[in-house]
Amino acid sequence: MAIHDAVVLVTGASSGIGFVTARTLAERGATVVGVARRAERLAELEATLQAVSPRSFTQVSDLAEPGAARAALEGVVARLGRLDVLVNNAAVPKHKLIWHTDQADAEVVMRVNFLAAVEATLAALPVMLRQGAGCIVNVSSMAARIVPPRESLYGASKAALDAFTEGLWSDLQGSGIHAGSVIVGPIDTEIWDKLEEPPAYRGRKHPPQVAADAILRVIEDRRHQVMAPRWSFSLRLARAVRALAPGLVRLGLRRMDPVPSAALQQARARAERGAKRNQADDA
Repeated sequence: MAIHDAVVLVTGASSGIGFVTARTLAERGATVVGVARRAERLAELEATLQAVSPRSFTQVSDLAEPGAARAALEGVVARLGRLDVLVNNAAVPKHKLIWHTDQADAEVVMRVNFLAAVEATLAALPVMLRQGAGCIVNVSSMAARIVPPRESLYGASKAALDAFTEGLWSDLQGSGIHAGSVIVGPIDTEIWDKLEEPPAYRGRKHPPQVAADAILRVIEDRRHQVMAPRWSFSLRLARAVRALAPGLVRLGLRRMDPVPSAALQQARARAERGAKRNQADDA
């Protein structure tokens, strides 16, 4: 698919991968619509986009709200008359020990990282089917394949997105619509500043442009799955070890970020208090 003159919707566009992807696509001649929650950051993006692609614009939308993704996409189609590419990039982090999470955490992570992408995709498919062509790009993570400590909920949301994308590979055959995923490694974005508990990772973080370039490959070359960075030896080695020696991966992750004994003790104490309350209620 040619990028020039395509209409592209990018979610999570106010910073990081989404911002750079939107800018890169606009520079290639696409009309880009950037969607995110933060109006002030979107104003900066809109000025950047319109400097090279005058029809581009941004739209404030909180994808944690059911229906928001569909409404954003329908707004784009109503204004521009078509949609050629959907980039489901929006995501929220959740870096907490399972002992520190609750159901509300799980619901927010799954809503933004997975269900919003599903909602946008289901809204985009009829539009693309009428056009006879289109492309859907879902931005996933290595955390879906090798889940780091404190990333159970985040990894689960990205694993769901991966399975959804792989299902589309079969379901979309003959439609003219292509679906692909970008599996990102550690990217240098503000997401690292939003972690609720300190990360153990101390390795290299790659610039967002490597993810934007991978998204371009999915669109232009109709690739089904692209890793970002493309030739990262460490990421490829990690995938190989995960497939051949999963026990070794588990051991390495436990040593990288062991569960603090204090956290486990506090969880046991909470469990005991909960049991006592239940006994009192039963009495």
